Amino acid sequence: MFHTPTRLTTPVMRAALAAAPLLLFAGTALAHPGHHHHEGGFAAGLAHPLLGLDHLLAMLAVGLWSLRQSRALSLGAPLLAAAGMLLGAGLAWAGIALPGVEFGIALSVLLAGVMIAALVRVPALVGAGVILLFMLFHGHAHGNEMPHGASMLAYLAGFTLATLAITFAGRLAGGWLMARDNRILRGLGVALAGLGALFAFG
Repeated sequence: MFHTPTRLTTPVMRAALAAAPLLLFAGTALAHPGHHHHEGGFAAGLAHPLLGLDHLLAMLAVGLWSLRQSRALSLGAPLLAAAGMLLGAGLAWAGIALPGVEFGIALSVLLAGVMIAALVRVPALVGAGVILLFMLFHGHAHGNEMPHGASMLAYLAGFTLATLAITFAGRLAGGWLMARDNRILRGLGVALAGLGALFAFG
């Protein structure tokens, strides 16, 4: 049985949704090394998750997948995603390397897609660990790619807000799909898994 999508009534949820239009004005920053960021720290932080396709798909996938989980995990998924991102960025800024960051990012998209396609449900603690681990790699990449001279706090605020907004968008999209036909949701999971495989092995 599916959980009925919960109303987004908490202040954090309302703030994230209200801020979502700001993502459209985040500029032209791209999400991988070698691209130049001309924005300030906050705008670059907003743009980084939004315009990096692998980051964007992973966050949307977390939101989609979370809807079939326990109420606690479903409601907490956006905050867990943001926490994983912050932890990963903190490790990067502390000079702690993670092996295979780009592969880990691609694998997070692939595995999230598989879990959506298979309608996988897990205990809340396991699911929380999975989300944190997935987003740890994304956050590490964000930390390493902060524009030179940008304010760390502004950059953190930007990509945290973007993470919350994108994950909530995934939950909203998932709720809309689940109310119609879960075959569409499963097909979307297959597509995400395929893209993740392309990122990882293409």
